[in-house]
Amino acid sequence: MHSRIAVIQGDITTQAVDVIVNAANPSLMGGGGVDGAIHRAAGPALLEACKVVRQQMGECSPGHAVITLAGELLAKAVIHTVGPVWHGGEHNEARILEDAYLNSLKLVEANGYRSVAFPAISTGVYGYPKAAAAEIAVKTVSEYLTRHPSFGQVYFVCYDNENASLYQRLLTQQGDEPGA
Repeated sequence: MHSRIAVIQGDITTQAVDVIVNAANPSLMGGGGVDGAIHRAAGPALLEACKVVRQQMGECSPGHAVITLAGELLAKAVIHTVGPVWHGGEHNEARILEDAYLNSLKLVEANGYRSVAFPAISTGVYGYPKAAAAEIAVKTVSEYLTRHPSFGQVYFVCYDNENASLYQRLLTQQGDEPGA
């Protein structure tokens, strides 16, 4: 049971947490959906930070994550992770999505942060089925928190009621007490 997990329906760019996770594309140069919203809210400093990462490392592969400053966001940092594009589930999509969450959590902890807000990674234009993605997210985060008892708070920030309900139901089934 993890009281350190909560569900929030709202805008991830307005969350007052240490780190927000961006469901990025491999270029890290912004895009649509949550990626575009985060880049717009953070201002030009975020794009410049992403350009530096690109120059140093190249593109960010699916399942991997990188951290940058947060620009004008309330958060202290942004972790950019690339989830899988859904191709029917036969191309390691579940493992790649799990890796996106795990690698993000590892970066939060490695950088000394205590709270993180996740969007529903890969469920927008990448087409991952929302219920399956939510199950992977909740399972991966719950298992990580069990193994890392000193980790702080994790928020699943859902833009719409459908996703918020999915996450709350999954957490309730685990015996967790989802936040509002």
